[in-house]
Amino acid sequence: MAFQSHNNIFCIFILFSFLANASAQLSPNFYATTCPKALSIINSAVCSAVAKEHRMGASLLRLHFHDCFVNGCDASVLLDDTSSFTGEKSAGANVNSLRGFDIIDNIKTQLETACPGIVSCADIVAAAARDSVVALGGPTWSVGLGRRDSTTASKDTATSDIPSPLMDLSNLITAFSNKGFTAKEMVVLSGAHTTGQARCQLFRGRIYNETTIDSNFATSVQSNCPSTGGDSNLTPLDVTTNVLFDNAYFKNLVNKKGLLHSDQQLFSGGSTDSQVTAYSTSFSSFYTDFASAMVKMGNLSPLTGNNGQIRTNCRQVN
Repeated sequence: MAFQSHNNIFCIFILFSFLANASAQLSPNFYATTCPKALSIINSAVCSAVAKEHRMGASLLRLHFHDCFVNGCDASVLLDDTSSFTGEKSAGANVNSLRGFDIIDNIKTQLETACPGIVSCADIVAAAARDSVVALGGPTWSVGLGRRDSTTASKDTATSDIPSPLMDLSNLITAFSNKGFTAKEMVVLSGAHTTGQARCQLFRGRIYNETTIDSNFATSVQSNCPSTGGDSNLTPLDVTTNVLFDNAYFKNLVNKKGLLHSDQQLFSGGSTDSQVTAYSTSFSSFYTDFASAMVKMGNLSPLTGNNGQIRTNCRQVN
């Protein structure tokens, strides 16, 4: 009898644990009653921003990626430095590079007017990334909502955790594996480079020194990226259809036209060659797998429940 009583208590504990975990799960309908216009406000602002400047679509997508890879999808990337911490904006992967903060600010202002203190900055970033991809002709996916915002940020973690464009394949696989992604998911997420641009200083070594590059492609890029100077000159990551979210990125890799060293590493005689080839011949499989991987990324260690806060200003803690 004593054993049965203990067993019942254990079962109740398990049940409550399950309910607690279930309540912490993100839901696409999180704001259905508290801020029903939230997603339409975000979508309208993103569509307007991308129509004004196509590159902004890539920038908002990258903002989400760089947020989630550092302590989870908690909008820590948006925080300005304070006396108590140095934020992520000044990390090597982000400084003079991350964009779109003003778009997020604009969305937040509209949401604070529509439903004050309800929609988190982290959710804005996640939904804006999805809407950006769709605006550029890419796939859609269901964005789980209910994240809360962090109250701190870490330049050091951003420096250590965000993959570098200079990484070799093995290091790329490890960097993504550390966040729970498979090599296949790493390849498909890299497909985000089918849009956006990169600064000369990030690929100069590749176009002047590497052999796994199409010579005509290298020459054409060198015209905008001299061997010295012009560090901030921009070149499209996808030289064929840069303003479209399609599978041309993978076709470029097969033809040795990857702009970044880390891009071409995905197709350079290694274990991911076959996956790149598969996506280069089927944009539908790329779209399907990319959407799934983005859902997984959006679920990286979100703050939920009573953790974190709903920032009034995305750039600073309440």
